[in-house]
Amino acid sequence: MECFNSTKLSSPCTSSFLNLQGSSSLVCNKFYKNSVHPWLLSSPPPKPFLQLDDRLQYRQKSAHKTYRRAIFAEAGKQGWDLGRFLKTLYFFNGPPSPAKFFEFVIEKLSSPSPSEPKKSMGSSGIVLVVGATGGVGRRVVDVLQKKGLPVRVLARNEEKARKMLGPDIDLVIGDITKESTLLPEYFKGVRKVINAASVIVGPKEGDTPERTKYSQGIKFFEPEIKGDSPEMVEFVGMRNLINAVKGSVGLRNGKLIFGCEDNGFRDLAWGALDDVVMGGVSESTFLIDTTGGEKGEPTGLFKGIVSTTNNGGFTSIRTRNFSVPEDLSAYDGLELHLKGDGRRYKLIVRTSRDWDTVGYTASFDTTEGQWQSIRLPFSSFIPVFRARTISDAPPFDPSSIISLQLMFSKFEYDGKLNPTFVEGPFQLPVSSIRTFIKDPVTPRFVHVSSAGVTRPDRPGLDLSKQPPAVRLNKELDFILTFKLKGEDLIRESGIPYAIVRPCALTEEPAGADLIFDQGDNITGKISREEIARICIAALESPYTCDKTFEVKSVIPFSEPFTVDLENPPQEKDYDIYFKDLKDGITGKELLEQSPVPV
Repeated sequence: MECFNSTKLSSPCTSSFLNLQGSSSLVCNKFYKNSVHPWLLSSPPPKPFLQLDDRLQYRQKSAHKTYRRAIFAEAGKQGWDLGRFLKTLYFFNGPPSPAKFFEFVIEKLSSPSPSEPKKSMGSSGIVLVVGATGGVGRRVVDVLQKKGLPVRVLARNEEKARKMLGPDIDLVIGDITKESTLLPEYFKGVRKVINAASVIVGPKEGDTPERTKYSQGIKFFEPEIKGDSPEMVEFVGMRNLINAVKGSVGLRNGKLIFGCEDNGFRDLAWGALDDVVMGGVSESTFLIDTTGGEKGEPTGLFKGIVSTTNNGGFTSIRTRNFSVPEDLSAYDGLELHLKGDGRRYKLIVRTSRDWDTVGYTASFDTTEGQWQSIRLPFSSFIPVFRARTISDAPPFDPSSIISLQLMFSKFEYDGKLNPTFVEGPFQLPVSSIRTFIKDPVTPRFVHVSSAGVTRPDRPGLDLSKQPPAVRLNKELDFILTFKLKGEDLIRESGIPYAIVRPCALTEEPAGADLIFDQGDNITGKISREEIARICIAALESPYTCDKTFEVKSVIPFSEPFTVDLENPPQEKDYDIYFKDLKDGITGKELLEQSPVPV
């Protein structure tokens, strides 16, 4: 069963309200055929099981009718509804056998303890280093390990990587130029990426096994591309890497779980779960109002009538279990965009497929008549079972979310009452549910690029005064052009990023005073060790988020830089440099009138 759907609501509709599956949302014919007991298949499926587009067409043909199931549970005016009780069980569990039905009843009467979600076994917070056997990459790994941070390495050659980085390094084997080698399990638990992968440039006349000539810098040899082309490494490889890690590291604007995005509507299989399951008469439903959003877009509508008759007092809508658990561990919480009615509601998240289990719950208050965005940090969700908090429940694991539930209830937790509860009708338009990254946002993807990427075709630039890579861009298969295109992929990805553009890299130690700049204008040199430290500092700094910058040392090429090993320079506070960085400066501004040919 596929619980998520992306449906474009482009067809006109005679009614702006769609009630999907009576008291639940989009349920497809495929699920109906696969799940319904054989004796129910003798007649065609009822209209509520139509796909959304089919329902639009169906309603157009029958404009004089309203195919919407009314809510009859007025307070105190209806007895318990066995049919609705069975429908609820069927929607969430499939048609139960008589034996399983009696097991269910006995289980409820005996009030067992809740089943516990399985604890996650995967690591989290891992920094993935790509290009870890290169001059910058291996230094990044070394600094991260010294800081005690969890590191994973993506490399092409296992023997080389283990020889260079140690036999115990957390290593996965893959090639960013070959998408099929970037397996999803490689990136589980990865929260941040430092990409130091780069096309290989070497001397035409060859080099030593230790790449001595290369380490001296391109200034000292006639260069050529070795191995994969700049297009494959800097552009195709970047695209493959971004696609591979995007789900793990997260997006700046969050991940849409329910609602509208890019002219499409992502729905969930919502079903009513009211106090009928415990003898009550409250009743709710979930509709799609095709024009009810804040800006006229489609929105969900949770509505109903709540009653305390028969010791009831709650209504809710809950999704079917997701066919594949949602991994939201890259984010800090869930954000609901809704139109309040002055009441207090609950959002319940479950991490177990069991029907009656702990629900991690957060209450939230709404403001009557106002559209508002309500952020619920994952840290605020408390384990609750049957309105009682569970002190020894496992910690909430956002990497394995199975279902969601919205509830309006008389009850809070542990015997406390909802101060905003009133019997009678209610409605809560919910435009979207999405994840968020808390402020201040820091980069999740730091990329080592190169100074000079915008210069080869910059109008009015004297190339004779530029570094060799700029002058030889065409001869080196447009190396800088494709580096720039790779940068653009990062900027467009939605991942919080920082792009570091070092000037000529050297084997000198870190410690020299630095010059940071933006706009791609400076030339000079800088230590690979210094760049490694800058990359790691950039991961933790909000000043670098979505920024592009160049950096060099103050030491000219003609002067070597050394340090006294007995009295090394203090480690820098890079935020002193980062805090002056500006948004939107890349050096591409000068190329807008002069497209770069490839």
